[in-house]
This record gives sequence, C-alpha cells and structure tokens, in this order.
Amino acid sequence: MKTRLFLLFILATVFQYSFSQTTDLAPGDNLYVDGVPSIPQSIVQEVGRYTEFRSAGISSWHPKRHEMLISTRFGDVPQVHLVKFPGGARTQLTFFPERVAGASFNPESEDHFVFSKDIGGGEWFQLYRFDIATGDVTLLTDGKSRNLMGPWSHDGKWIAYTSTRRNNKDVDIYIINPSDPSTDKMLLQLEGGGWGPHDWSPDGKTLLIENGISVNESYLYLVDVATGEKKQFLPEASSEQVAFGGVQFSKDGKGVYLTSDNNSEFMRLQYVELATKKATVLTETINWDVNGFDLSPDGKSIVFVTNEDGISVLHL
Repeated sequence: MKTRLFLLFILATVFQYSFSQTTDLAPGDNLYVDGVPSIPQSIVQEVGRYTEFRSAGISSWHPKRHEMLISTRFGDVPQVHLVKFPGGARTQLTFFPERVAGASFNPESEDHFVFSKDIGGGEWFQLYRFDIATGDVTLLTDGKSRNLMGPWSHDGKWIAYTSTRRNNKDVDIYIINPSDPSTDKMLLQLEGGGWGPHDWSPDGKTLLIENGISVNESYLYLVDVATGEKKQFLPEASSEQVAFGGVQFSKDGKGVYLTSDNNSEFMRLQYVELATKKATVLTETINWDVNGFDLSPDGKSIVFVTNEDGISVLHL
C-alpha cells in the first residue's frame, strides 16, 4: 500500500512539473520569434471561448415539409445536418474529413439533395447526390476540376453549375439531372473566371447568368437552354458600368427582380421587364444598400435585407 502511494506521489509531482513547464504558448517549429513576449496558457484558454465557437447556417428547405438542411460542425469541419422541426435535434447526414460547402434539396422531390464538398482543402469542389432513403452518396462531377453549384430548374429535373473542367482556367456552364449523372453536359463554353448562373425561367427554357468583372462591373445574359445561345440582357451597350447583386425571374417569367446600383450610389431592388428592359425601382425611398432578397413561391411577395448603418434590417 505504501509503495502504491509513493508511486502516485511521484507521478503527481512529475505531472505538476511538466505542466509548469508549458504555462506559456510555444510557437511552432516553423516560426522564428523575435521580440514577441510570451503568451501565458491562461490567456489562451480565455481567448479560446471566442475563437472556438460553433455556428450553424440554413442550407435548404425541405420541398414538402417544414424541415431543413443546415450546416454546422461537431468536429473539425462543417457537415450537413437535418432538422425536422423548430427546436428539434439535428441529425448529421454527412461524415467527411473535408468540409461540405453547401447543400440543396431537389425542389420537387424529397428523395435526394445535392451537396458540394472540398477535396484535400484545395477548394477543388465537387458535386454529389445524397439519397435520403439509403444514405448513398454519388459523385456527379469529374472529381478533378473546380465545380460550383448553381440553381435548380423549377421542375427539379436539372441543376446548373460552373466548372473549370475544360482547361482548369476558364469557367464554363454545365447542366445535369442529378438523378442520372450520364446527362451531364456543357451548356456554354466561356472565357474568364467570373461567370455564374443565377436562375432558371419558370418554363425551364432560359437560364439567367452573370459575368462579374469586378465589384463595380458585371453583365447579365439570357441563355437558350436548347441551343446554348446567349444574349446580353443588361446593362445596355451605352450604359455606364453597373454592378448587380441577386437576380430572380418573376413568377410569370415576363421579367426579373434584381439588385443594382444603376443611376444610384446604393444597391436598389428593381423589377425589369424582359421585352422592354424597362426598370422599376422598388426601394427608391430607402437610401441604403439592399444586400439580398427572395421571392415568395407564389410570386406575390418579396423579402429583402438592407444594410442600414451597419445593421441588417428585414423588409417585406
């Protein structure tokens, strides 16, 4: 008994001594530190509660029920979780060493959703289909290039995305039916890296895409899905440089809602008719930037957010 107590005393003394030797944060072996004061572990522990917090964000609504996919992390990287009711427990669906960057339910089917996942931390994002019934995951893209997920067609048959597959430099527009990966095809071959799809027309015949040159300059195009032909929609050829934010087709497909700084120092919410390109400013009395908006499913209401003196304000 005395021998055991003596050994425990020795171990406790060694542990206490070892801990006392690591009361300061040690810089990594790859760093050369000169003139930087030592940082006590007590400060590291205090700061930790501000740097090691966990956040969650909504990814997609379930197409038929009041359930949602969220992104949050319980390990090192964010993964997809399902929440079935307000305040309900989350159920983790994906388990990968790499982060899942986004997930989106098929708008017309509860059988599957599509998610984007990094490979090796190099931001070579790939798209995958997740089957709800089995939990099976199917790779939809080539597994090599950088692929960014775009919008679903309103009937849930197609999803548009961008890919550098052709030459690992330029961004092209592709479409795929996630239920059948063999349908994957290039819709539009492009030059440059600022291209991206915004929305499908309600009838699925037209895709609205943007070419972003800078924060102050971008261009909108309408693409015929059947032929791949693109036509510049906005701005007019004689217009000054214009920046666009979110863009969505109206419910009847006769126009688009968008945010733009055209003739203003603010990003304003507007409605633009497709046939005439006539623009109607919907937030003319709000002298703040509109940061984002969304159209209700029936097309009768819009919810949008303004940045008012650094505070996000929700409007309907």
